[in-house]
Amino acid sequence: MADPPFGFSAGDDPERDKRDKDPRSGPGDPFGLGFGGAEFDMSQLGQIFTRLGEMFSGAGTVLAGGTASGPVNYDLARKLATSQVGFVAPIGENTKSAINDAVRLAETWLDGATALPAGTVRAEAWTPTDWVNNTLDTWKRLCDPVAQQVSTVWVSALPDEAKSMAGPLVAVMTQMGGMAFGSQLGEALGKLSQEVLTSTDIGLPLGPKGVAALLPGAIEELSKGLEQPRSEVLTFLAAREAAHHRLFGHVPWLASQLLNAVESFARGMKVDMSGLEELAQKFNPAMLADPSQLEQLLNQGAFEPQVTPEQTAALERLETLLALIEGWVQTVVGDALGDRIPGTAALSEMLRRRRATGGPAEQTFATLVGLQLRPRKMREAADLWQRLTQAVGADARDRVWQHPDLLPSAEDLDQPAAFIDRVIAGDTSDLDSAIEKAIADLEKDPDSDDSGQ
Repeated sequence: MADPPFGFSAGDDPERDKRDKDPRSGPGDPFGLGFGGAEFDMSQLGQIFTRLGEMFSGAGTVLAGGTASGPVNYDLARKLATSQVGFVAPIGENTKSAINDAVRLAETWLDGATALPAGTVRAEAWTPTDWVNNTLDTWKRLCDPVAQQVSTVWVSALPDEAKSMAGPLVAVMTQMGGMAFGSQLGEALGKLSQEVLTSTDIGLPLGPKGVAALLPGAIEELSKGLEQPRSEVLTFLAAREAAHHRLFGHVPWLASQLLNAVESFARGMKVDMSGLEELAQKFNPAMLADPSQLEQLLNQGAFEPQVTPEQTAALERLETLLALIEGWVQTVVGDALGDRIPGTAALSEMLRRRRATGGPAEQTFATLVGLQLRPRKMREAADLWQRLTQAVGADARDRVWQHPDLLPSAEDLDQPAAFIDRVIAGDTSDLDSAIEKAIADLEKDPDSDDSGQ
């Protein structure tokens, strides 16, 4: 399991233990605000709403008139991310032209290495701010399921009398939760935007369909530590970006299956309510005298994520699919560039290690979604695709992407010979079984009966 998302805590918290020993934080003061076990004093309402007003006034400065909706305040996330990036000089025309030329050259070379046609409609050079703006819609889809659960689960755990006492403050606290999540998302995306190299750098189609986007600032920084010339690094990354778009553009089920798998994993997360239930029994609206305590609560282990067996299986399927995508891209790019750019193999190995060791992209994704987006079997997948290419050729290799049931399984990555033998023999039993199952499901569907009789 990856780092828990949105400030979950799965281990001991020394700071929390220290707070537990604070004499101001007695058994009746679970939030450490110094109210002890005393009854809530209605005269404190003025102070509470004054502090709330100050908080929302400060947030309004960042939001600049934006509105919050859903479990995450994405207006806040966007503005925090872009403010963290700060001023970025516009990308020069020469750089834009170089990126466009690199993508066009890569597409030409890829034509000889794969049967899948070009999937890019245009090439763009992005600043970190462009990356934030062009990928935020996809991040919404990835983050909403787990954030929705976290933002509502604490309310459902409150006893009825506590809900009644909280009254309208529940809605305010829910909004505060959206702001807390938006703040964390904004900080993470702001950091990540300055380190990603392309729109498909983490293996998911984050940007607009058909747009091959490269980030020249991050590529420049990467090139400083490499032996290969910057032009070769740029062409290599352009080829990887273009290869990803060939898959996502011409394998119609691939992008949706990837994103659905991440969504399902996040939505299926179970939360250990034991810590929260203890806090809920001692709920006191006076905690709102210091609204920042809500964000501290989210960071201090009140929620404990639990991985279910279904999630474990889903994670293995997702990791296998990511490995197959990355392995295919590595194989195709290697075939297309290998004789033209001598450093292709070294650059591929550098990126593989970057992914395998959990670079900034993987760490950020794990923090936000609770999922370790790491294709652990990428080397095995690349080896399978290479061996399959040698055995049946690029056209037959790429026909495997026609249906998800034709793809290699996790077991096939461990023992590729049997899978290659099946492809050589033209075995489509998996696809036939899927078609038969679909037909059987339709026949069982009462809506498919002839209603005209």
